[in-house]
Amino acid sequence: MTKQQIHAERLLGKKVFAMNGHSIGRLEEIRTAKDRGHYFVSEFLVGNYAVLERFSAWSIGRALLRILGAKREEGYRIRWDQLDLSDPGRPRLLCDVDELLPLKWEQLPS
Repeated sequence: MTKQQIHAERLLGKKVFAMNGHSIGRLEEIRTAKDRGHYFVSEFLVGNYAVLERFSAWSIGRALLRILGAKREEGYRIRWDQLDLSDPGRPRLLCDVDELLPLKWEQLPS
């Protein structure tokens, strides 16, 4: 397996593109997990709700989004193996958008 190193700060805020070339949102958070003393990327969060989680602003942000009429799904959870980072300036999905887990406000801390 080829190892790839990318500075996380260069990915944050980048648009993520579906296989059809359309943007599905901006990459707002990178989640990691620890296994046997090593950290690895477990998932990426993309979309409007992801930015609120990144800044831990859920309680205020959810109320504001409700007032503004936001949908109940405003983003996606992307597993590490569903995202192609070979061009860090233009991350793209390796699967259909339908295969992504939606980022819902009910699933996140209040």
